[in-house]
Amino acid sequence: MLAGAAGLIVPAAPALAGGQIEEPLADSVRSALSAAIANRAAPEPEFRDIQERLAYLRWLGEMSDRLRRHKPDRTTRLEFLKTLWYETTRAGLEQALVLGLIQVESGFRKYAVSPVGARGYMQVMPFWSRLIGDGDPSKLFHMKINLRFGCVILRHYLDIEKGNLFMALGRYNGSRGRPEYPNAVFAARKHWLYAPSIESRSGRDMPHPSGGGSG
Repeated sequence: MLAGAAGLIVPAAPALAGGQIEEPLADSVRSALSAAIANRAAPEPEFRDIQERLAYLRWLGEMSDRLRRHKPDRTTRLEFLKTLWYETTRAGLEQALVLGLIQVESGFRKYAVSPVGARGYMQVMPFWSRLIGDGDPSKLFHMKINLRFGCVILRHYLDIEKGNLFMALGRYNGSRGRPEYPNAVFAARKHWLYAPSIESRSGRDMPHPSGGGSG
């Protein structure tokens, strides 16, 4: 498995990375999915009060520490996590689950390509660009677009499977009904679970509540 980025050839997705299988979509479903991916770049999240915002910032700092070995650049790391928070919240998905899925699917490699052609962080199959996007699969290597598509697709599969996460994950990977992939995602998810402590932890990467960086 190979992936190219800026002229480099690097190893791509792990062995368990697969690809969604193209299935017929009802017109209403196609329209709903197209609308779900149509919005532009993720806005800054909105919070009901300062405590909710501080909880988000603590999560951001903690996840940044954990993600450091995959993404050494702080700015890139925080942009990725902010976008992931927004897209998972928008789709009604757990952040730890999607982080675990990305770890298994692409190892957090932006330009990962699977043997069947799935692309990017969440290993989205190119046919989705034709079905619900603008027909340009190269855009699936764009971080925000890839996370938007991946979260919308996983939400779609969860709805099809009536909330059965095991089956939805299998469908996402193209291995519905087999345990290897869901079990791998569930295992990876444990690393990304976050339980805030009673006393706030001031991580080095936690942005200031005003929106500025910590230096």
